[in-house]
Amino acid sequence: MTPDSSNRPVALITGASAGLGLALAHGLADRGWTLVIDARGAGPLKDAADALANRTDVVPLAGDVADPEHRLDLLDVVNQLGRLDLLVNNASYLGPSPLQAIAAADLDELRRVYEVDVLAPIALTQALLPALTAASGVLINISSDAAVEAYETWGGYGSAKAALDHATRVLAAEHPALAVYAVDPGDLRTAMHQAAFPGEDISDRPEPATVVPAFLKLLDSRPASGRYRAAEFAPAVTS
Repeated sequence: MTPDSSNRPVALITGASAGLGLALAHGLADRGWTLVIDARGAGPLKDAADALANRTDVVPLAGDVADPEHRLDLLDVVNQLGRLDLLVNNASYLGPSPLQAIAAADLDELRRVYEVDVLAPIALTQALLPALTAASGVLINISSDAAVEAYETWGGYGSAKAALDHATRVLAAEHPALAVYAVDPGDLRTAMHQAAFPGEDISDRPEPATVVPAFLKLLDSRPASGRYRAAEFAPAVTS
């Protein structure tokens, strides 16, 4: 660890080897946060950590957030660092591509969606609540407009995100000292979004880095716990 790094805030971001998770990691690294990042793929995660290491301390830990042993490993890292100021439950599983209508949904795939998108973030939050509470920290669960809109074929992922949204609201009521948010980042140009629209051109969607200032503004302003859209915190456009 670098000098005085013990005084830096610590963030744990799941699914941080690419997309929104990686963009958030870069935004926090620019502010000097110590980072714990995870992803299923060890190679891309190492590449992400290498790109961040020249700016801050970063601990990459490859694994599946749905795996209890991996969650214990993440807890061990946080305990070694001695604090946790921010947990971002970003890792998600979309389901099969192309997406399936509910009437034809593969139930094994649906279970996997719920394991990764609902149970895993709840379980990781349970494990890390003592550290978050000690820091009067912030929890961000990444949501989706599919959690509130009835899009055809989005029933699995959308209902899982709706369940996570509600769990977020309940957790906020149970832990008023924490800032607990469900945040819909909007449509972004990511591999997951491309998988949702196979064969389609998604180049009109914004890059994940474009919403990072909104997340940083959320952290800086620390509004009441609740569900927000990143667009609500976007910098004002001046003419």
